[in-house]
Amino acid sequence: MTASTVQSAASHAAAPRRRLALILAACCLGQFMNVLDASVVNVALPVIAEELRFDRHDLHLVNNAYTVVVCGFLLLGGRLADLFGQRRVFLAGIGLFSLASAVGGAAGGPVTLILARAFQGLGAAVMAPATLTVLGTTFTGPEARARAFGWWSGVSGAAGAIGVLAGGVITEWLSWRWILLVNVPIGIVLFATVCWVVPQGASRRADRPGLDVPGAVTVTLGLMAVVHAVADAPAHGWASARVLAPLLGGGALLALFLLIQARFARHPLVPLGVLRIRSVAAANLVALFGIAALFSTFYFFTLLLQQVLGYSPVRTGLSYLPLSAGIALGGWGVSSLVPRIGPRPVLLCGLTTGCLGLLWLAQAGVGAGFVTDLLGPLLLLGFGMGGVLNATTNAATAGLPVHQAGLGSGLLNTTRQLGSALGLVTLAALSSHRIDTLAGGAGTASPRQLAAGYGLALTGAAAFAAAGLLAALAVPGRAGGDAGQPQRSTRSGRDPGPLKPVRRG
Repeated sequence: MTASTVQSAASHAAAPRRRLALILAACCLGQFMNVLDASVVNVALPVIAEELRFDRHDLHLVNNAYTVVVCGFLLLGGRLADLFGQRRVFLAGIGLFSLASAVGGAAGGPVTLILARAFQGLGAAVMAPATLTVLGTTFTGPEARARAFGWWSGVSGAAGAIGVLAGGVITEWLSWRWILLVNVPIGIVLFATVCWVVPQGASRRADRPGLDVPGAVTVTLGLMAVVHAVADAPAHGWASARVLAPLLGGGALLALFLLIQARFARHPLVPLGVLRIRSVAAANLVALFGIAALFSTFYFFTLLLQQVLGYSPVRTGLSYLPLSAGIALGGWGVSSLVPRIGPRPVLLCGLTTGCLGLLWLAQAGVGAGFVTDLLGPLLLLGFGMGGVLNATTNAATAGLPVHQAGLGSGLLNTTRQLGSALGLVTLAALSSHRIDTLAGGAGTASPRQLAAGYGLALTGAAAFAAAGLLAALAVPGRAGGDAGQPQRSTRSGRDPGPLKPVRRG
């Protein structure tokens, strides 16, 4: 064999590797943008309120508009990737997200900003499941798939923490508008990259089933109503008509959705058979509790740093770096373990580590030092939850055929959003009650009283992690054959019924 032949073969082998690396980078960047924008605005809210003259009762809508729409449309967004092609849906999400970011960054008043955040949420709901669908159908080997999911999961977890740092730095040194405007050039680069490297995918079929419109409408409106009620509960109370009406209405719509899927839909948006796959059901339950613990921690740790320890926004953001690094390294570090030992041992170890980190962090109070009291628990929490994010992503998409990869991705992302919303509301209620009890009739609470309330919330987050630990016991052990990979399927039309992982041998 001549030297030129060897060189040619090497260049041809390198080209697919570069393409796969670019696909992975594009999916991770898309997910990073989605998660980042859920948290990056928090630090800038006081500045936004002053510049745009927000009424203090409406300021929460800047975040809620994004969260409610994301959660409502994630399930539909995942299914659209199955029906109309992963690249097409990915590009639509990028375009909508970037355009809404530009409008929000240029907003001259509260209404424009709130609407822009809502459309940002819609773009994120379309883009987020598409990123996971592309990875699941591109990286089909167990080890390659686990590594790809490791990067995606690490980026997902770290982005929430990095958002606090980015929000503080941009707000203090530039302008809050750049929190949104920076998405525009990133979106342009991402759009071009996806056009170049991401294949359309096998779901673009001539015989693809139609969209379940009644199911899509009921589940989207139902989820939006429930999340809106949960988000309003801290301000108005659970007994308020503003909370009860959307909560009961949303519950009724979700019950109607299940009835439509079980009895009437010819091509169900969510074939209920997927919920009878043990790995999918158990992993989604773990994700619900795990994200309730992790993302609630972002909120209360920020309050602890700023209101108890007196950190500035930039110093607060810098304090998140160990947590961000731990999540990223934990997600990437278990990538080689998941295919060998299965997701359950990783989940059990990660949730135990995360729970211990949260219990340690809950002890921090007035006068806590960063190195002595905060660094250790942050690293424990980060490494543990990074592994959990990777393993739940693998388990929640295992055993699903290729044409339902988007469904599995949308279901997992929806579960995570619900966990984030429910966890924060529950722990905020616990924290507020403890602080009010300690403060008595005083109008303001002392740093020591605030620390006690936030410590209780972090202990509650540890309880969520412990509940996830119990749910992880139901995750199947090491699967044989191709159980951890998407299944190839040529079926079309109706729900294929309960799906089981393929086993060989």
